[in-house]
Amino acid sequence: MATGEVGTARPGGIADDPYHLTPEGIKEPPEGWIESLRYFGPGLILSASIVGSGELIATTTLGAQAGFAILWIVIVSTLVKVAVQIELARWTISTGQPALTGYNKVPPRFGPIGWVNVLWVVMALSKVLQIGGIVGGVAVAFSVLFPIGGDPLGFRSILIWTVLVAGGSIALLYSNRYGLIERGAVLLVGVFTFVTIAIAFGLPFTPFGYGAGDLASGLGFQIPAGALGAAIAMFGITGVGADEITFYTYWCVEKGYARWVGPNDGSEEWARRARGWINVMYKDAFLSWVIYTFGTLAFFIMGAAVLNPQGLVPEGNEMITTLSRMYTDTLGEWISIGFLIGAIAVLGSTLWAAIPSWSRMFTNLLATVGLLDWQNATTRLRYVRAFTVILPIVWGAAYLFVQSPVIMVQIGGVMTGVFLLAVVVCVWYLRRTEIDRRLYGGAAFNALLVVSSIAIALLGVYTILSVFNLLPGA
Repeated sequence: MATGEVGTARPGGIADDPYHLTPEGIKEPPEGWIESLRYFGPGLILSASIVGSGELIATTTLGAQAGFAILWIVIVSTLVKVAVQIELARWTISTGQPALTGYNKVPPRFGPIGWVNVLWVVMALSKVLQIGGIVGGVAVAFSVLFPIGGDPLGFRSILIWTVLVAGGSIALLYSNRYGLIERGAVLLVGVFTFVTIAIAFGLPFTPFGYGAGDLASGLGFQIPAGALGAAIAMFGITGVGADEITFYTYWCVEKGYARWVGPNDGSEEWARRARGWINVMYKDAFLSWVIYTFGTLAFFIMGAAVLNPQGLVPEGNEMITTLSRMYTDTLGEWISIGFLIGAIAVLGSTLWAAIPSWSRMFTNLLATVGLLDWQNATTRLRYVRAFTVILPIVWGAAYLFVQSPVIMVQIGGVMTGVFLLAVVVCVWYLRRTEIDRRLYGGAAFNALLVVSSIAIALLGVYTILSVFNLLPGA
């Protein structure tokens, strides 16, 4: 049995259920990187989600629009949110509770639901567009590779492939086994990310080369005219967004971190185990940060170096063919098939992580308002599987209605930036009220958490003012 698989509990929901903390589930934490490696996993699922729509679509589009000028935003956006992600996961590991359960504790409340979860519902609705854009991106890539009924960008071929992508995702993920999701994420994200990084750093040896001067020009903390909207969306969607910060907690539980810590009996032994497994989570989060940071930089550089000089910006259903120019213009037309396969892998990795993650979050939301018992593993699995079927169908339908993957992804990115503000509020509330002080991070981490919180808060406030045209001079 893969560690932390959903639905492995016996009827009633306790035995082997990672969301139930029992003395029988306690395990001593490993020490050092080598011994910790086999306990990594949540961060790899996170990387599969991140190295996808944000990087291939939003980051590349920003590079195509603005060139190297805002390279600094790419770096900041991947770094600044990690401390908030870790702090929320710290609370989860010490309590065994997932994010939406914690969000619902933050006052004020409207009956059974807290204001943060109300805002989460609004974000989830905007994500219908964003993840619909991902479904559409995969469908378009398949359609260009294997057109059905003539024009690869015609409605008939894209419709058929959208149905196939949604149906195939449901079939592959219906079991919702943690081990399957983790292994699939690693496979999908690994090869294409490596190849993309290799190409990006090899561009100086092609006609689309760039130099140290180009990179330095992107570190001047400036935003060119006309690129502000794309920059805000990219900040919200690249690196760990509000949705990734949220669902990371579910994977930390299902990997087993909280169960291995055991129930909080107030003892020093419990605190020692908790610190040990939190340290494993630190390493897991750091590895995922390295993966998605280099992936993000690679996609941005390719957009800035290859697409921007030619005035090419990914738009509409032509997004995939425009993005393929990053490869065909540097390596030749022979690479176009490889790019399409890679695009399917990188966008598919986001879809692979998104379906089970959002299924868990929606199920948890229903539990917080009393519509189901989250602690009953059998009931929980039934609802998770129901959402595994429903969500890909809804996302696919949203894409077929809008058919503009870039805009769809950017809309979701803006709303993600707004919800990040609420996540920061939750993290500090739960830190003050429910995290054992013996588990707090050190001085350096706490300083980073403050900086991250301030940066995210400023982004959220700016985005809200921008949406309602309340900025000076707007």
